[in-house]
Amino acid sequence: MGKLKTRHSAKKRFRKTVNGNFIRRRAFKGHLLEKKSAKRKRALSHHMTVSFGDSLALRSMLPYL
Repeated sequence: MGKLKTRHSAKKRFRKTVNGNFIRRRAFKGHLLEKKSAKRKRALSHHMTVSFGDSLALRSMLPYL
């Protein structure tokens, strides 16, 4: 049986927790930050867990993580 390939785009964006969940960054913090309030930018800085349905797809993208 051949080796499974890791998707490097997913490898850069997601980390796995001890429980086996995936962590991701929040969207909307890449640019146009002047118009966003400090409170909103601070809230966007926190990481969040990936939903169950998306984590199923991530398991196939990151087989060895």
